[in-house]
Amino acid sequence: MNTATAELDGGAEETGLSHVIDRNQIDLSHGVILYVEGVTVSFDGFRALDNLSFAIDAGELRCVIGPNGAGKTTMMDVITGKTRVDAGTVFLGQTIDLTQRTEYEIARLGIGRKFQKPSVFENHSVFENLELAIKGPKGVWDALFHRRDSEQEDRIREMLKRIDLAKRLHEPAGLLSHGQKQWLEIGMLLMQAPQILLLDEPTAGMSEEETERTAELLLSLEGKHSLVVVEHDMEFVASLARRVTVLHEGRVLVEGSMDKVQNDERVIEVYLGR
Repeated sequence: MNTATAELDGGAEETGLSHVIDRNQIDLSHGVILYVEGVTVSFDGFRALDNLSFAIDAGELRCVIGPNGAGKTTMMDVITGKTRVDAGTVFLGQTIDLTQRTEYEIARLGIGRKFQKPSVFENHSVFENLELAIKGPKGVWDALFHRRDSEQEDRIREMLKRIDLAKRLHEPAGLLSHGQKQWLEIGMLLMQAPQILLLDEPTAGMSEEETERTAELLLSLEGKHSLVVVEHDMEFVASLARRVTVLHEGRVLVEGSMDKVQNDERVIEVYLGR
């Protein structure tokens, strides 16, 4: 995964060296796309995150697990700018401090988030949902007069194949099954070319077959995007994860392979319940 540049309005700045530096260029020179370092967040005296630290490599598929109240949702809220930190830093690459950016700016930098409940335009066709999600100008004028080109058409059709909805492209999204709506929303996020994709329990409510298909889809994205998957389904996590982070009481309890996590006495005590 190469160094990437996200074009934010006003992202370039003049320097005394008489050239322009884009302060939104993501520096992946160390191979790490996300650093969460010493992050603490409190709500009315309760520490949702307590000196949380971990890092995600560029192109990595990381699973994050933990009991209810472990801080998983707050972690994603912090990364996307929805929640501000009391202490600590969150860096995209080596130079971009996300704690100093707005939610809008963070989204423009290429951090996409999928919530547990699918959010699609149910009255629009599957094809139209993907078309609406294409990265680009989003003003009223653009929405009214935009004409897709052949390259965009090809991207949409390729995405339809990837999310296994090519045969449903003309149907309203509201007619899809729960699992298919999840795939469509993942496809919509991918149309925006994210650097990092945060997925909150993507298989919740899915059938066994849909869960297996979702695992195949996410594995196909490994190396092309960086993915952080928050899940409770341990069998699903085992089918995905090269590396698992276990959160407990707002901090990292254990991090490593699935075998290491499953056999760690602390994890067994606080999460697996054995």
